[in-house]
Amino acid sequence: MGKLEGKVAVITGGNTGIGLATARQFVEEGAYVYITGRNQSGLNEAVKLIGKNVTAVQSDVSSLADLDQLYEIVLKKHKQIDILFANAGVVQKAKLGDITEEIFENSFNINVRGVLFTVQKALPLFSDGGSIILNSSVQGTSGSPGGSIYGATKAAVRAFARNWLVDLKERQIRVNVVSPGPIETLGLASAVSSVEEEQKQGLEFLANASPMGRLGRPDEIAKAVLFLASSDSSYVNGIELFVDGGMVQI
Repeated sequence: MGKLEGKVAVITGGNTGIGLATARQFVEEGAYVYITGRNQSGLNEAVKLIGKNVTAVQSDVSSLADLDQLYEIVLKKHKQIDILFANAGVVQKAKLGDITEEIFENSFNINVRGVLFTVQKALPLFSDGGSIILNSSVQGTSGSPGGSIYGATKAAVRAFARNWLVDLKERQIRVNVVSPGPIETLGLASAVSSVEEEQKQGLEFLANASPMGRLGRPDEIAKAVLFLASSDSSYVNGIELFVDGGMVQI
């Protein structure tokens, strides 16, 4: 029997990268998974890769109407949620002096407002004793050129967890944070640069910045999220689990 046998999970941004790897891991461990994303063709491809026990819902976490529709679909089919991985996010970098109102609003709408209402709107369906995992980043702890807005959004996510576990104490719903370092995804590559040579150099720099000398893999984050979602972490609440090869420890 899998670690998530019979559980119902929702993963935002589940059509690519870390979200997709986590959805596949959850299904392998017996869960039924709902994945969201803004791109329907990407969702269709993800469903094929996952293979079974999955429903894809085209949804934007910054849209409250989309979130309402997502949970209406879950309600009709399963009537409950046991696990929520608030994973959807955006990386937009700009140095102080170049930050625009559009960058600020888009980043906070998706990474902060989106996480807040993804979780809050799920609560009426949530099983007591369930698990909420929020995807933050090492950037919420450490700085980088042009990273102030993104880092601020991820620090806000960390603050959410510290407070929500108190709010949800009576329901015994655990709230934890996973904070990846640089992970080998298309999203990371595009965030580094749109120029191929600059992208290659940037990814090499990030790999060398880790004590392990390489980028992480999406499945390595997925395994950490699985731990936080399962009963293996039944007395783990409010932590920030860094999965970064030791990057923020030095």
